[in-house]
Amino acid sequence: MMVKWIKRVLLTAACICGSGVAADEAANAGAFAAMDAFMKAFNAGDLEAWADSLQFPHVRLASGRVDYYADRKAFIEAMSKSSLVSSEGWHHSTWDARDIVHSTADKVHIATTFSRYRENGERYATHQSLYIVERVAGRWGVRARSSFAP
Repeated sequence: MMVKWIKRVLLTAACICGSGVAADEAANAGAFAAMDAFMKAFNAGDLEAWADSLQFPHVRLASGRVDYYADRKAFIEAMSKSSLVSSEGWHHSTWDARDIVHSTADKVHIATTFSRYRENGERYATHQSLYIVERVAGRWGVRARSSFAP
């Protein structure tokens, strides 16, 4: 089932070929709010809040890998073992651009650019990514993300 779900996510991402954006402003606002919650929790190192900003199962495609988190517990356990601080000297990240590619009432595809900064304010990396944000049971959360970041 996991492989089937990952294939569906990849197919969806591969189908993004137009620039039309549906006029569902409430959906777009909900998706942006979920992404804001994601970044706020990520920067704070708050694993519980970060998990709250996601939908599960959750998928991340980056660095030639597909990371799959079946549920909240799996995500928190995996994230507590990784650290951008020690590997890159990371302090915080920012959204530089977030452009809606496709939007429906319950799912929004957002092309993003984000940057990583050191504690002294030096921007040391900028990456592009695609976020798929969904509303499930009335709650918006990031379902999948694909980036060129390590």
